Formats: sequence, C-alpha cells, structure tokens
Amino acid sequence: MHKITRVFMLLILTIFSCCCCNISHNSSSKKQTVTIAGSTSVMPFTEKLAEHFMIDHPEFIIDVQGGGSTAGIQACMNNTVNIGMSSRQLKEAEMVLNEIVICYDGVIIVAHPQNPIKDLSLKQVRDIFNGKIKNWKDLGWVNRRIDAVSREEGSGTRGSFEELVMGSEDIDDGIMVQDSNGSVKEVIATDPYAIGYISLGLVDSNVKAISVDGIEPNLKNIKNKKYKVIRPFIFLSKERLQKDSKTFVDYVLSKDGQKILIKEGLISIYD
Repeated sequence: MHKITRVFMLLILTIFSCCCCNISHNSSSKKQTVTIAGSTSVMPFTEKLAEHFMIDHPEFIIDVQGGGSTAGIQACMNNTVNIGMSSRQLKEAEMVLNEIVICYDGVIIVAHPQNPIKDLSLKQVRDIFNGKIKNWKDLGWVNRRIDAVSREEGSGTRGSFEELVMGSEDIDDGIMVQDSNGSVKEVIATDPYAIGYISLGLVDSNVKAISVDGIEPNLKNIKNKKYKVIRPFIFLSKERLQKDSKTFVDYVLSKDGQKILIKEGLISIYD
C-alpha cells in the first residue's frame, strides 16, 4: 500500500513539474525579442531607452550589444540583427541600409580637469592627433609629452572625428587607442597630460571639455550649429522594420523617448 502511494505521489509530482515547465516555456516564448548591435557611443543611450520601454512593454526583450559602428553596419547588412547602430555617416557601399536618425551628439575634445588649457583651434586639435604637435609647451603649458588618446579603426566616433576634424590627414599611428568612449574617458580622467575625444553625453566632472575655435561645446552651441563637431546617432535596418522593431523605434522617436535622450545630454531630432 505504501509503495503504491509513493508511486502515485511521484507521478503527481512529475505531472506538476511538466506543467510548470510548459507554463515557463510558454511565458518566455511569448516574449518578443529585438536584437540591436553596433556603436558603443549609441549603445548606453539605447540601453537606457530599452530599460524604460520594457517597463511599459513587459512582453518585449530589447537585447542591446556593442561591437562598434562598422560591426553594427555589417551585422545589419548580414541580417544577423534587427537594428544596427552607427555614430558615423554611411559610406557609399553601405547606403543600401535604411537610416533612422534618433538624435544628435557633439564629439567633444576633453582633457584632464587639471589641464589649464581652455581653448584650442581646430588646426591645433588636428596637429595633436596627426603627430605634428607632441608637447604641451607648444600650446603654452608645461614641457611634457602630450598623451593623445583616440578610438580604434571602425569606431563611429573615430570616423566622425576623422571626417569633421582630421579632414584629409591621418591620425598618427603612435597615438594610444582605446576600444570605447568610456575607456578614453577613463584614461583622460587619470592622466593629467592626456587629451582625447568622446561623446557629449559622457562628459562629466571627471574630464574637462575644451572649446574649439573659441566656441564652448555646450548644448546651446551644438543646437545652433556654432559648435561644428556634430554627428547623428543612427538606427539602421536592411529592409522595412518588422512590427516588433518598429514598435521600439517609434518609442525612441516619440516625445517620451526623446525626453530620455535629452536628459542624457543629447540633442533631440525635434530641436
């Protein structure tokens, strides 16, 4: 009798376990996943948007990954992501993709807070990064090597910097390279002799924003286009957005989505 009872209880537990698994599976299978990858500049702001979106839309999973603008563009062209992210303009061969500008960002020249230099000309910035100016004494400060920091090849931030600042000149191969804006910021925050460039939305008290040609890199000057080193943050798709992806993009372009980007220090598409 006891043996029969134990067998019966084991059977009940097995059935209950299977039901729970099915419920869990059905619950997770109802989640609508949107995969986004690309620019490490756009990524933290997309993650912030995704957090807010998923609170109001718990049926969605917005999976945001980095990799850089070029990697995001390539993934989009290969249809391995739903949405690509870029912080640079598309090259001619990439223009098969659909572009959706979600906001605008300033590329800001930053130095250590203890650096007394407040303003540089565009030519001086260019000459620091092409290797013509190597010492701070040439800019009126101490006799000390300039520790210039750049982004890696394929970075959208670097692409924008090359287009807007370097022009036809190359970035010196001997310059330190970091693989994210956050890493550039970290180096500059700990090195009094460093200088680099990062997204406006990442500038805080740990680094000092440098004016360019006498124009302070603030929101007002970026909005009125007085500050010239500006770039778009772009979502990309190879074909027409699927319903799930479009729902998220519509949220990003809405007033609620744009308010989040403004709060993060970026420029709305409606400004």
